[in-house]
Amino acid sequence: MKVFVVGASGKIGQHLIHLLKESNDHSARAMVRKEEQAAYFKTLGVESAVVNLEGSVDEIAAGAKDCDAIVFTAGSGGHTGADKTLLIDLDGAAKTIEAAIKAGVKRFIIVSALQAHNREKWNEALRPYYVAKHYADKILEQSGLTYTIIRPGGLLDEPGTGKINVAENLERGSIPREDVARTVITALNEESTFNRAFDLVAGDTPVSEALKKG
Repeated sequence: MKVFVVGASGKIGQHLIHLLKESNDHSARAMVRKEEQAAYFKTLGVESAVVNLEGSVDEIAAGAKDCDAIVFTAGSGGHTGADKTLLIDLDGAAKTIEAAIKAGVKRFIIVSALQAHNREKWNEALRPYYVAKHYADKILEQSGLTYTIIRPGGLLDEPGTGKINVAENLERGSIPREDVARTVITALNEESTFNRAFDLVAGDTPVSEALKKG
């Protein structure tokens, strides 16, 4: 399937683009904010669409046209304030969900945050971020799309192991970004992840097996 990657220039997004490029089953279209980023993906042989998450739903829908799935892994980043968290992590996600419906894209995967569904477990220092993730996830659950919500723990830049731990509730943990991307791409066609949300950390079970077991 052709996958529209929102947040393709981010660290998880870049891992995901490379995995999709190597895949025999999928291809990627990278959503980027700048022409320079589009030029970079062109050098990789990856299709792109220049769209800003602060733009309109119609612009996002046009970027996703003819795609089979959307992965939302965009974020405002740790160096911005609560205003950008609201505009990107919440409203950007909400607009992308609306755009998926408008473009007829049925499959939608969102990268959330560990325990985003559980207010009592939120990191107080990141409360606006968790609020954004919590409500973006709820909007997706109520959208009618075939969704998967992946809530990873602390994100690491070290190489992935290809082994994870998946559960509806995990207290704490971390995971390489590469393994988050591998979980996303494996979930695309894995029916056991359809209309399901789960926490994700590093573990001892291969990705495909962990997702099947749930």
